[in-house]
Amino acid sequence: MKLWSLAVPAALAIIGIVGASYLSVSAVAVLSGAVALLAGVCWPHLIGVPVRRTQGAALGLAGAAAAAGAYFAPAGAMLTWLPAVVAVGVGAVFLIQLLRGTGQAHRLESIVGIISGVLVVALGSGWVAADRLAGAEGDPALLSVAGSAALAAVAVTLIPLPDRMAAPLGLLVGGLTASLVALVVAGIPWQAAAFSGVVIAAVVMAFRRLALSRKDVSNAAGRLALALAPVLVLGSVVYFLGRLLVP
Repeated sequence: MKLWSLAVPAALAIIGIVGASYLSVSAVAVLSGAVALLAGVCWPHLIGVPVRRTQGAALGLAGAAAAAGAYFAPAGAMLTWLPAVVAVGVGAVFLIQLLRGTGQAHRLESIVGIISGVLVVALGSGWVAADRLAGAEGDPALLSVAGSAALAAVAVTLIPLPDRMAAPLGLLVGGLTASLVALVVAGIPWQAAAFSGVVIAAVVMAFRRLALSRKDVSNAAGRLALALAPVLVLGSVVYFLGRLLVP
C-alpha cells in the first residue's frame, strides 16, 4: 500500500474541515457530511463485498445523517442522534442482506465489514459537535489544534521507518505541534493541547499500521475510503477531548 496515496486525501480532508471552522458551523457540517458520504460510498470497495452500490449508498446516507444530526441536535447533547443513526444504518445493512436471499456468498464478511463502515462514517459527526462547543460561532481554535496534530502525524506516516520508530515519533510530533499551535490560538491550554495531540497522533499512527498490513489490492475507491477513515474517526475523538480538557 503506497502511503502517499492515503496521506494526500486525508490531509486535504483535514485542511478542508479546519478551514471550514473559520467560516461557520454550517460549513463544517456540510464538509464533514460530504467526507462521510464519500467515504461511505467507497467503503464497500475497500472490503471487497458484493452489492457495492446499495451498501455504499446506505453507508453514505448514514454518514451524512450523522453530520446533520450533530448540527441540529441540542447544544447540551450534540451527539444525541449518533446512536440512532448507527442503529438505523445497521438495520439497513441487515435488510440489504435479507433482500439478497439465502445462500449468497460473502454474507458474513459483508455484514461485519459494512457495520464497521457505519461506525466509521457516523463518528465523523464529531467534527460538527466539536466545532459547536464554543456556541453558534463555532470553535476554530479546537479544530486548529486538532487538525495541526493530525497533519503532523500524517506527515510522519510518510517517513519510511519501522513501526517501533515511526509510532513514537508520530506521537512526539503530534503532541509538540498541537502545543505550539495552542500557544498561537486563544482558548486552549498548551498542556491540554499536547495531550490531545498525542491521542490524535496515536489514532493516525494506528491507521498507518493498518494500511501497511494490507496488500495493495484495493481500487482507487477503496484506497480513498481507507484514507478518509482516520479523519472521520478523529471527529468524535476531538469532540470528547474538547469536552474533557478545554475549559
